[in-house]
Amino acid sequence: MKTDRYLLSILVDDEPGVLSRIAGLFSSRAFNIDSLSVANTTEPEISRITMVTRCEPHIIEQIKKQLNKLINVITVNDLTDKKYVQRQLALIKVNAQPEKRAEILRIVDIFRCKIVDVGLSHYTIEMSGNSDKHDAIISLLTPMGIIEIASTGTIALARENGR
Repeated sequence: MKTDRYLLSILVDDEPGVLSRIAGLFSSRAFNIDSLSVANTTEPEISRITMVTRCEPHIIEQIKKQLNKLINVITVNDLTDKKYVQRQLALIKVNAQPEKRAEILRIVDIFRCKIVDVGLSHYTIEMSGNSDKHDAIISLLTPMGIIEIASTGTIALARENGR
């Protein structure tokens, strides 16, 4: 069974229960949500939900149709095959023993990240970038000893045509 990754940008009325209804739609049909991010738009009564899911190609059409049937959903935009800008924010707390600090700082510099907290035995790193950058820095920091990670999940906006 082939599953593909899909990126949906959903504009909704900013009202209580909207996110619950969307999540309920996924759980009742046994669809998984890989990433979910919600925030206000420039219009105070509208929110943007950015969602990543993995499913078979015919299932995504069913998902989009079901989302469009929900009362508080304004638009469902499938960004998967479009040009878009994508980012993910992560805070990564890593062991920073004296013999590893220089190497960690080089990794932070290479990835254009920031150290946002320093302890006697740890650094907390702020990373912003696409999911490939996120995966790459995690793989380089894992041997140092990652203590914990907090991540926003994916956010995305469509690019203008032709860019």
